[in-house]
Amino acid sequence: MTLKKINPTSTNSWKKLQSHFNEIKNEKIVDLLDKRTDGKSFNLNWEDFHVDISKNILDNTTLSLLFDLANECDLKDAISKQFRGGLINETENRAVLHTAVRANEDSNIEVDNTNVIPGLNQTKTRIKDFTKNILSGKLRGSTNKAFTDVVNIGIGGSDLGPVMVVEALKYYSSKLNSHFVSNVDGDHVLEVIKKLNPETTLFVVVSKTFTTQETLSNANTIKSWLIKKLNKNAVSLHFAAVSTNQNAIQDFGIKSDYVFPMNDWVGGRFSLWSAVGLSISLSIGYNNFKALLKGANEMDEHFKNTEFSSNIPVVLAMLSIWYNNFFKAETEAVIPYTQYLSRLPAYLQQAIMESNGKSVDRSGNPVNYQTGNIIWGDTGTNSQHAFFQLIHQGTKLIPCDFIGFKFPLHKENTQHNKLMSNFFAQTEALMMGKDEKSVNNELENSKMQKKQIDFLKPFKVFEGNKPTNTLLIDKLTPKNLGALISMYEHKIFVQGIIWNIFSYDQWGVELGKQLASKVLTEINQNKISKHDKSTTSLLNKYLSN
Repeated sequence: MTLKKINPTSTNSWKKLQSHFNEIKNEKIVDLLDKRTDGKSFNLNWEDFHVDISKNILDNTTLSLLFDLANECDLKDAISKQFRGGLINETENRAVLHTAVRANEDSNIEVDNTNVIPGLNQTKTRIKDFTKNILSGKLRGSTNKAFTDVVNIGIGGSDLGPVMVVEALKYYSSKLNSHFVSNVDGDHVLEVIKKLNPETTLFVVVSKTFTTQETLSNANTIKSWLIKKLNKNAVSLHFAAVSTNQNAIQDFGIKSDYVFPMNDWVGGRFSLWSAVGLSISLSIGYNNFKALLKGANEMDEHFKNTEFSSNIPVVLAMLSIWYNNFFKAETEAVIPYTQYLSRLPAYLQQAIMESNGKSVDRSGNPVNYQTGNIIWGDTGTNSQHAFFQLIHQGTKLIPCDFIGFKFPLHKENTQHNKLMSNFFAQTEALMMGKDEKSVNNELENSKMQKKQIDFLKPFKVFEGNKPTNTLLIDKLTPKNLGALISMYEHKIFVQGIIWNIFSYDQWGVELGKQLASKVLTEINQNKISKHDKSTTSLLNKYLSN
């Protein structure tokens, strides 16, 4: 069950989209809004989600042609193969089944003719019991004190997902204080542990192979610190691991009861739902972790079973392709209007850019069209005082996702309407802009002299016509967060299918690692081998006294 290999630019719908683009590219969104007679096509409703795509440079013909493109690329077949465990990650000969980790407990999903669900259920039960025993104080540290802090040690998908979710669901926190160590920078790990009490801190090492340089360097630094503060025997009661390398884990000193498995068919950047989410469960409690998985699973079902025209991940993915490949927009901004989602843009950077940053198609040929999107963003209203100037008046077209919630989490929150007024106003302002006539009237009403008005006028004009998607969700709950993350995961998948690339490998990450290992040996031996002139000069500068 491998994926079909279809160059999207060879399809009839791509050619029709190119022709249609030339007809609509200069249209104003506000005019397109007025022309639409059927608003349903531009508003998607599912569970607690309302998605408004009406503020985009498109009409019904655009949507129809985009869905035709999805059909010509046989997206339905690809979706079926993913959920059934097909080996769609061909370069690594693996299935892609992060969806299985959050599937219902009575599901039947087979890999190599074996139903993987019973094993996943067993791991979930172990996570549940471990979480309960840590939080209740049944499992304690080496001096018989209950744990007060948990530190997740990982990098990439073993860090970005858990830290994003724990920050997003801070309102639902358990009694544990959560910390994350990722960067190989020694100052990072030492800064985290300097305020921790070793007697009451649990460390979770997350590394599939237990050989990741950054993770093992940090784990060993912490291990040495713990032994110095307590003793060698403390390691077995203060460390847990999520890994498959049993020998390395045993050598490190972690006992088997504190080890949780990983699966080859769950990629790192899609792994927060698995045992990699152990620190999430500890940080928010297992019931909330379970609700996170439930929300993701419900979005899976929506994606798998809903017609493209009402399918939120499909619609958002096709809009990204519309702007990326036809308008030549290279970036997308994600703007969540809640401080809780401050880490979401960084999480999506890895999920999207590491997945679809590919220049070779599924046949191994160089692509002759743009793939991938540069993802960036920050929370509103902070971002309004930072980079919104570029979006409003810069020279680049930057489609944006605005994510907001109808209800705040804290009952005492009296500022939510102010936050949401900005949420709605910014998308309107980006679309409407401000024309010269409006600027002129505004300046004249301020009693300004004509000479000064003529000078200021061009600087205060806003072109407008900036596209946005608005995601309005009822409340930031574990379940809704799970659905939101799952939505973006499926958007990534759809884009990869249309672009005819493999979204689930990341060979580009490996080259730098290989070279770093070589350079580290040279630094430790103070003996520089052959490099380019620039690198040789820099290394000599670094090693000089």
